[in-house]
Amino acid sequence: MQILGVGALSKMHTELAERVVYSLQLGESNLVVNSLLEKKIRIRSLGEINCLHCGRKTKKSFSQGYCYPCFTRLPQCDVCIMSPEKCHFSAGTCRDPEWGERHCFVPHVVYLANSSGVKVGITRATQVPTRWIDQGAIQALPVFNVQTRLQSGLVERIYGEYLSDRTNWRAMLKGQVDLLDLASKRDEMLQRCFDDITALQDIHGIQAIQPIKDSQTLMIEYPVIQYPSKVVTHNLDKTPDVEGVLLGIKGQYLMLDTGVINMRKYTSYQIELSSE
Repeated sequence: MQILGVGALSKMHTELAERVVYSLQLGESNLVVNSLLEKKIRIRSLGEINCLHCGRKTKKSFSQGYCYPCFTRLPQCDVCIMSPEKCHFSAGTCRDPEWGERHCFVPHVVYLANSSGVKVGITRATQVPTRWIDQGAIQALPVFNVQTRLQSGLVERIYGEYLSDRTNWRAMLKGQVDLLDLASKRDEMLQRCFDDITALQDIHGIQAIQPIKDSQTLMIEYPVIQYPSKVVTHNLDKTPDVEGVLLGIKGQYLMLDTGVINMRKYTSYQIELSSE
């Protein structure tokens, strides 16, 4: 096999096109992963993990790429990242207020997406449509513009009383996802949650939480030749050498004829990527 790149693994970069284009930076090599479809590839873990932030060697990766000390002190690893409604900036206990101002006190979008059925989610406005692609959504529709991450989390929690905020990744990878009328679901949810959303606007200001009533559903197609009938996962910690013919890419997963691998899960792992 020919070695295509060696270096620290990071999540694949994406570009919205007729079919999503995936690229991967490994050391000095920038690889268009789509070009490897129908080819046999090998992903070999070199047995070393370097923290995404400080670079130190670590035996285990926390929060997708960090050593334990960084995991316990960095703002991007705090509990409010996964649960924005738990933001504690106003209490003066933010791990890094300047980081919080740059990442949390910026415009966010609340959206509906269809990756394994309808779900509600949030993302920074600058992460549209990257966030949807990373989740493997085949449809996405922005439903609110909000001023801060906390506010987006509060809206998401209201919608979460009726909708899931999670993706069934196995169903997403099997491709067994029916198209949905997200615009109708948006209108239904606006009506159902009207009183709760109005109460939030009374607290934070009507301009801070603005429904988007005229957005169009984005359709997303992925470079997939064949979906697996049964999802078997590869684990680099247990089997450092993974080989197989690449049959598809969706979300942050590579679909091989031998199983699937979540590339983002192994962020900061030193790997060698080869292809025939």
